Amino acid sequence: MDSFNNSVSKNSFALTTPLYYVNGLPHIGSAYTTMIADVIARWHRLCGDDVLLVTGTDEHGQKIQRTAEESGIAPQQHCDRIANSFNNLWQKLDIQHDRFSRTTAKNHEAIVKEFFQRVWEENDIYLDQQQGWYCVACEEFKEKRELLEDNYCPIHTNLKAEWRDEQNYFFRLSRYQNQLEEFYQSNPDFIQPETRCNEVLNFVKQGLQDFSISRINVSWGFPIPNDPNHTIYVWFDALLGYITALLEDDEEPTIENAVKKWYPFDLHLIGKDILRFHAVYWPAMLMSAKLPLPKQVFGHGFLTKDGQKMGKSLGNTLDPFTLLDKYGSDAVRYYFLKEIEFGKDGDFNEIRFVNILNADLANDLGNLLNRSLGMLNKYCDGILPPITGKDISKDNISKQIGEAIKYRIFEGYKLYKFNLICEDALALVRSCNKFIDESAPWSLYKKGEQKEVEKILYVVLESVRLSAFMLAPVIPNISNKIYHQLGYNFDFNHKNLGIKTYIDRGHFEWGILPLNQNLPKPSPVFAKLELPTTISNQ
Repeated sequence: MDSFNNSVSKNSFALTTPLYYVNGLPHIGSAYTTMIADVIARWHRLCGDDVLLVTGTDEHGQKIQRTAEESGIAPQQHCDRIANSFNNLWQKLDIQHDRFSRTTAKNHEAIVKEFFQRVWEENDIYLDQQQGWYCVACEEFKEKRELLEDNYCPIHTNLKAEWRDEQNYFFRLSRYQNQLEEFYQSNPDFIQPETRCNEVLNFVKQGLQDFSISRINVSWGFPIPNDPNHTIYVWFDALLGYITALLEDDEEPTIENAVKKWYPFDLHLIGKDILRFHAVYWPAMLMSAKLPLPKQVFGHGFLTKDGQKMGKSLGNTLDPFTLLDKYGSDAVRYYFLKEIEFGKDGDFNEIRFVNILNADLANDLGNLLNRSLGMLNKYCDGILPPITGKDISKDNISKQIGEAIKYRIFEGYKLYKFNLICEDALALVRSCNKFIDESAPWSLYKKGEQKEVEKILYVVLESVRLSAFMLAPVIPNISNKIYHQLGYNFDFNHKNLGIKTYIDRGHFEWGILPLNQNLPKPSPVFAKLELPTTISNQ
C-alpha cells in the first residue's frame, strides 16, 4: 500500500484489548484482559516509550438486536448503557486507556465501507448460499462436529444453535491459505503462547473455508454497500474498530489517516475463545486490503471461581464492581497478575485472595516499610543517612538480589511473566525482613555502631523502593504511597511518566536513594484485609 507510512519511532508501542461485546455488563474476564493490557502499557510508559492503549466495545449484530428487543429499548440505548459500564469499570480499575473505540461511532462506518470496498476490488467477496448451524451468542456458524448433543453450543451450553439456509456474502479466506501459513512460519512469535499457536496452525492445516461476512434480517449494523438487504457481519465490522480507534478526533475518517502513525499494532491481547478471528480471519482480511499485519496476538486463558467454571446457572459469577468496591483496585490487580501465570487458565478463591494480599502487601511489603521508617525516625531522626549503594558490601544478599533484578525485570515484562516479576519483588522484600532480623539494628544502635545501623536501613529502604518501582505497573497506588514516604514527589499514575520526560533511568537500578533527605513518619500503605465471613462454592 503506497499510502502506508510507518512513521512510528522505534520507541513506540501500540496495543489493544478486544472490543468487548455489549450483550451484557462487563464481567471479570473482560476486567482481567484489560488489567493485563494496562500493566503492559504502564511498563512501556515507565521505560519512556510512546504508548497507545486501545480498548472499547463491539456493538452490532443480531445478539444485540435481540437483547435490546427483550429489554424493550432501542439498540443504541442498550449499547450506550453497557459501554458506559465498561468505562466506569476501567476507571475503578485505574485503567489508563488512550482510546475507547465504539463500533457505533460515526467515523467507524466510513472505515468499514472503505475497507469493504478494498476487499471487494480484490475480488475477495462474493454472494453464495449459506447453510449451517448458527450460534447467535457466538455470532458464528458452527460445524456439526463442534456442537454438543441436540445441537447445543459448546461455549454457550444452554443455547441451541439455529439452522440457517440463506444467501450471504462470503470472504475468500481459502485464497489466503498459503500466505497465512508462510506468514506464521516467517513470524513464529506472531501467535502466543505456544499452545495457542499450535491450535491455530492445526486449524489452518485442515484447510480454510470461506466465511460469510453478511447477514439478512438483521437491521442493527452497517448495510452492505450496493445491497442494503444484507448487513455486514459483526466480526467483519468489529475488527476494524481497532483501525478506527487510531483516528484523531478531527481527522477525516479514512484508512490512510488511521494508519499513518500507530499502525501496525504491536499487540492484540485477547481471550483464547476469539483467537481464530484475530489470528486467522483478521490477518487474511488485512492481506486482502493490502495493509500490514499486527506484530503479535496473545490469547490468554479462562478464569474459574473456586475451581468451577463461572456461570449464571451455577450462581457463582464474580462481579468485578463488587470485588473492587470491597477490596480496591491494587488488591484486585495484584492477585490476578501474581496468582495466574499469564497465558494459562486461572482460578479465583476469595479466602486465597485475602490471604495472599495480607501476606504479600500488608505483612511483607507494607510492614517492612513501616518497620524500617520507624527505625529511621528512632535511630536517625527521620533523615536518610549519607550512604550510597557503593557503601554497601557486595556480599550483602539484598544488594545482590536487587542488582540482579534489573535484568530480570526487563525480561519479565517483555515476556509477560508478571507472576515472576511479583515473586522477584517479594523475594527482595523477604530478604530484607530476614536481614533486619539477623543484623538486629536495635542491638547495634545500643552498642553505638551508628554507621552499621545506617547501612542496614539504607539497604532495606532502597530495596523497598526498587520493589515498589518493579510493581508500579501492577499496583500503582501502593507504589505511589511507598515512593512518597521515601521522599519522592512524582506520580506513577502520570500519563507522561517515563525516562524521557519524568523519571530518571536510575530508578531501574538498585542503590539510588537520595542522601540526607528528611522522610515523613510512616503510615500504612496497605491495610490488612478481613477474611470474608461467608464464602460460596468452597
